[in-house]
Amino acid sequence: MRLAPKPEISVIVPCFNEDAVLLETTRRLTASLEEIGRPFEIIYVDDGSRDNTARILTEIHGSDSRIRVVRLSRNFGHQVAISAGLEYARGAAVVLIDADLQDPPEVISEMVSLWKQGYDVVYGTRQNREGETAFKTVTAKWFYRLINQLSDIAIPLDSGDFRLLDRKVVDALLAMPERDRFMRGMVSWVGFRQGSVAYDRAPRHAGDSKYTLLKMARFAMDGILSFSIAPLRLASVLGALSSALALLGGVIAAGSGLINGRWMAGWGWVVLSVLLLGGAQLLCLGILGEYLGRAYGENKRRPLYFVRETLGFDEPLLRASDTRIQEEEHRSARAGFEG
Repeated sequence: MRLAPKPEISVIVPCFNEDAVLLETTRRLTASLEEIGRPFEIIYVDDGSRDNTARILTEIHGSDSRIRVVRLSRNFGHQVAISAGLEYARGAAVVLIDADLQDPPEVISEMVSLWKQGYDVVYGTRQNREGETAFKTVTAKWFYRLINQLSDIAIPLDSGDFRLLDRKVVDALLAMPERDRFMRGMVSWVGFRQGSVAYDRAPRHAGDSKYTLLKMARFAMDGILSFSIAPLRLASVLGALSSALALLGGVIAAGSGLINGRWMAGWGWVVLSVLLLGGAQLLCLGILGEYLGRAYGENKRRPLYFVRETLGFDEPLLRASDTRIQEEEHRSARAGFEG
């Protein structure tokens, strides 16, 4: 087994039932990172996989100590798995990438180049999305435009979780305790100097996407509700709109009665009023319930995840509440790339 020095680059790879692609992912990641020429670690976060992912990751770690594994006690979700990886990463630069090879590991060297130039966040911007359905491409495109209209922060268009984060950005993210985590929005919210690298997204190397339509809808809802109160303001808009429609209906009905002599029956007015006001009220209650449910979840203060097993972590874990990382050490690590 190779003995690895303290890494300067950490790569976090969340995975859920990805046994078909792990060997190729490791090969390409390792080759790309070795070309950069600095010490690195690859941290696989097994998010409660039910296939052979755990066995394959154990074998991969056994052949190379630079490959490390965090096994969560169950499936907590993609964004939580990323958060778990951030807590275990030790590098001065941390890269987030999925296991399916849709985001090419070879782009990491370009991200590192921008990081050396002083960028604290380098995110990948997708130029083409080969292998994805037209529905997913269109919905993804309009989702980012919608959330940018609704929220006070600007999330880069056509970007995903594939990005490089400087150590101070990682520490800022770990200081944010929220449970409904939308990592792309959180990275934009913390600020710092951000740049991008354009690339073409490839089809999945193997296996099937784990993001069902329901999960994508939930993910979109997390993004909107975590960074915008515009849905709450919708209640006032709907109230005004319902009143306007009811008034318009009354004017039309009264005009029809005066002109044609045909008056709407009393029960018609009741049905019209109930439908307009009842529908608006139920929608507003649903929006309030979503925000209330999230506040309830945050107030319980449960841990984000539990770890079943780790492989390759001999040093004490440095968590978000530990501030022993010195800025001087971080600056020297970045400067080492230029030496």
